[in-house]
Order: sequence, then structure tokens, then C-alpha cells
Amino acid sequence: MLSVYICEDNSNQRKKMERFVTEFIMIEALDMELVLSTDDPEEMLTYVQQNPEKVGLYFLDIDLGHQMNGMTLASAIREIDDLGKIVFVTTHAEMSFLTFTYKIEAMDFIIKEETDQLQAKVQSCIKTAYQRYMTDRSGKKKLFQLKIGDTQQSLPIADIIAFEASTSAHRLILYTQDSEIEFYDTMKNLEKRLPNFFRSHKSFLINLDHVSQLKKQERVVEMSNGMECFVSVRAIPRLAKILRQEK
Repeated sequence: MLSVYICEDNSNQRKKMERFVTEFIMIEALDMELVLSTDDPEEMLTYVQQNPEKVGLYFLDIDLGHQMNGMTLASAIREIDDLGKIVFVTTHAEMSFLTFTYKIEAMDFIIKEETDQLQAKVQSCIKTAYQRYMTDRSGKKKLFQLKIGDTQQSLPIADIIAFEASTSAHRLILYTQDSEIEFYDTMKNLEKRLPNFFRSHKSFLINLDHVSQLKKQERVVEMSNGMECFVSVRAIPRLAKILRQEK
């Protein structure tokens, strides 16, 4: 399910947005839900932090009358939900350039004053975000996105062989056939983002499609690139069963 969020400090505007969103979702019978509508950016950020597995469509005002503005909120959300779609709904058309400064990759920038077009633009954003979400979920475009420094990178999930915990705190190593990429994240978060991968050990998350053989006595699994990943005693029976079922 694609989750929808609204952060708007004007109560009338917020209620109008809520109506646009809920009515369109119901009429089109979309697998979407308005999970949070608030005037408090801190509340929204806390919710997103507590639910990192949810992919969202975010409608954000820029001037929220709060210490945290919409741009800062969007930047923080992007750190957690790198597949989410962000739409700014604001009176500040002149601030659109800041989306590049903050490296937010906003999907759209809707101007509130254009009231006759507001509903149509909101609906268009919902439709586009939903189509992209369904494409990602159906496997037509399975990409893994990660951030290295200030740069967002994407690579096909099918090319990922395994993830290993780095010796550096809160860092992981991503392995493909011909590369190793170190980046900030946690195994717990990756397990949620990649449910088809298998947690063979506290230090390894493996792509089952790249398993060559399970060496039970050595408690390792050999991958398609020749690397060996640890397998815990408790994980061996589960992994062996999965591999038998896939043959």
C-alpha cells in the first residue's frame, strides 16, 4: 500500500487537501491510504522514522510556521524514504529552486493560488505516484537506491549479491559481481526494504538468487561471485529449506 501524508499549517487548506486525496483514492479504488495529516512537521517526521518500511507520497507546505520548514522536513524524509514522492503545495513559487539546493528530487511544485487547478494537480500527482509505485512493486523496475555522501545512486536489485556489515559503525558494504560499495544504513532497515533477501547472519543479508551452494559444515554460503557469507547455526535449517523449495 502506498501511504499518503499531508503537512500543512493552514487548517482550511489541510482539510481541502484531505478531501481531494481521500475522494480520489476512493473513486479510483487505489491501494493507497491517507495515514497522516498534520500541521506539525515534527509529528510527521517522527511517524516516518517509526515506519521506515512505508513508501509514501508527501504533500508538504514550505512555510509551516514552525522551526522546521517544509524543505528541511522533505530533506529529512528523503533520508528515510528514498523511494517516496514529494510534492510541495505552497504560495512560495519563488522557492522552487531550493528543491535542487536541498537535493530533494521533488515530483511537483503546486501553487496554492491556482485554486481552479489545485484539485486536478493533486489528483495528477496521486495518479503518477501510484503508477510508479505499482511499477516498482510488480518488478518491472526493481531498483535499490542508496546515498553516498551527497549523491543518490540506483542499481538493479537483481545485480546485488549480498550486504555485509562494515567494521565502521552504521555502515554496510554492498557487493555486486564487479564492485563493492560502502554506505550508511542498517541491516534491520535493509531487511524491511528487501523482503526477498535472506538474513543468513547478523553480519550478512544475501540475495537468494545468487546462492551457489550452502556449506553446512563450514557454516557459510557461497555466492555467484565466489564470496562466502557466514550462516548462523539457527539460520542453516531455514536457508536449506528455502533453497530446496527453489530447486
